Amino acid sequence: MRIGRPLFHDTVLAVVVAAASVTLFVVYDPEQLRMQGLFVEGMRSPDVFGVALVLLACAPVAVRRRWPLGAMCAGLVPETLLTGLGYGTGMAGMAGLVLLYSVASYRGLAMALGALTLSIVVYVVSAVAGPIAGTRWSDHLVAAVVLVAVWGAGRSLRLRRAYLEELKQRAARLERAHAADTRAARAEERSRIARELHDVVAHHVSVMTVQASAARRVLASDPELAHEALSAIEHTGRMALTEMRNIVGVLRTDARAELGPQPGMRDLPALVEQMREAGLETRLTIGGEPGPIPAGVDLAAYRLVQEGLTNSLRHAGAGARAVVTVRHEPHELDVRVEDDGRGGGPLPGGPGHGLVGIRERVALYGGFLSIGPRSGGGFEVRARFPLKDGQ
Repeated sequence: MRIGRPLFHDTVLAVVVAAASVTLFVVYDPEQLRMQGLFVEGMRSPDVFGVALVLLACAPVAVRRRWPLGAMCAGLVPETLLTGLGYGTGMAGMAGLVLLYSVASYRGLAMALGALTLSIVVYVVSAVAGPIAGTRWSDHLVAAVVLVAVWGAGRSLRLRRAYLEELKQRAARLERAHAADTRAARAEERSRIARELHDVVAHHVSVMTVQASAARRVLASDPELAHEALSAIEHTGRMALTEMRNIVGVLRTDARAELGPQPGMRDLPALVEQMREAGLETRLTIGGEPGPIPAGVDLAAYRLVQEGLTNSLRHAGAGARAVVTVRHEPHELDVRVEDDGRGGGPLPGGPGHGLVGIRERVALYGGFLSIGPRSGGGFEVRARFPLKDGQ
């Protein structure tokens, strides 16, 4: 059976204290004390029974960490018998101090105060009721001071251990919080990049698909118009490739991204013109007095218009018309995309990633979003972004 290191160390300490206590108990008998002028009246000479009591008083030191209060109570019994029978305790009192220190160091405040009170009461009773007389009051005062000092040292060590443990737990909590923040930041960054990629790919690919379909239909009858459609497809593809490079570039650690300004409200006329070229009759209406718009809101509003027009292009049907309305209010930016087509776009609860991304963008800036079919036919996407003062 393997013995734990603390138990082994306490056992060694108990053996050392017991050996020293027995030696002093035997050596400092009444004759030796009389020769040194320290004879105390009523003191008995050491014998085998007294040695056994000394050993019993020191033995509980071996389990002082496992059962500190029980060990202290067990040690006080033979120590009290030694004093009550008139023996000189030698260093047996040191075992009581070690046990008192252990209770103060390894147990709570209530139990530690109880142990201190018990030690003082036992000492007072032994000093008053014991047969040994002649001890000065100063000696009793020194003994009381020693008991309190040992108890205080044990409490200080316990408080220090608790403080260090709290520091370790706090460091662990901070590390876990940092790791959670890092994971959340990475997830948010992945979500942002996914939204950007979807907006770029879905929009440009939808435009290219419509233009390719138109080119296929007029390829035989009107080669010039087919040539224009193919040129538009090429231009749209280059634009999509450039935007994707800018987005994917931030993911690379060994290459610098080709940075460029993000699209915003200033690019809406070009976007509307592109949709017209793709075959969707689109009109842009801007009302109010334009003011400074935060970059995030600027990009989110542009992406909302882009996603709304892309859905109209894909789902509204032939001959549909779309209207983009932007209103600049003193504390709000109102953006609306509506068409008069079939209204077959994905609904808010549907699986469309584009509208999910728009919802996330609007919510990120505290805006309000409404998506759904219009009462008179068609489909509508509308968002209102709050603007702070000075923006």
